[in-house]
Amino acid sequence: MERKITALLREKGFKVTPQRLAIYKVLANTKAHPNADMIFTQLQPLYPTMSLATVYKTVDILREIGLVQVLNTGEDSFRYDADMSSHSHVRCLQCGRVDDFHGVDSGDFVKEVSRQTSYRLTGQQFYFYGVCPTCQNSDAH
Repeated sequence: MERKITALLREKGFKVTPQRLAIYKVLANTKAHPNADMIFTQLQPLYPTMSLATVYKTVDILREIGLVQVLNTGEDSFRYDADMSSHSHVRCLQCGRVDDFHGVDSGDFVKEVSRQTSYRLTGQQFYFYGVCPTCQNSDAH
């Protein structure tokens, strides 16, 4: 994985730094869809001189080269996901947890949007909102 990202960064003209590799590694090894503050807090002990601006700049670069998608789940900050497969997201309105949702074919819906708007669509993101099972169980007590 590290070789692939190193090659891709160099190929696109970006410097390869330990911080950039660490930020990608955090995103590639989590399903939590962290925001920049979460990534920064996790890496701060390992990279005490790294700034929050470095995290923002790096996730922007990773998005630009196609390794990360930016999620706007209706919060004050964006979240990031290294899973580039086609999938939707569902966010808990109580605890803020964001989960992946795979396996639903949205092809007909996307085709209909394209047909009705005459847009040539280049992508889409679907977000769902509700209360996660953990919060539902704590509400029941």
